[in-house]
Amino acid sequence: MRARVTQSGLLIPKSLLGGFDEVEIRQEQQRITIIPLGGDPIRNLGQTPLDVDETDASEHHDNYLYPS
Repeated sequence: MRARVTQSGLLIPKSLLGGFDEVEIRQEQQRITIIPLGGDPIRNLGQTPLDVDETDASEHHDNYLYPS
């Protein structure tokens, strides 16, 4: 993707920011890095529970994320 840098700066489409509300912007030599802030997505487990027959999914979620 190419974007034009205007007198006000650069507009980055929200769709490229992965739904994050806050980011850190770093300048490194010839590169600008945008790092999403918001912590580990695992912390958001249980925010939108699913309607399934499993009764222990929230207690033993590692078993479902990392099946043996």
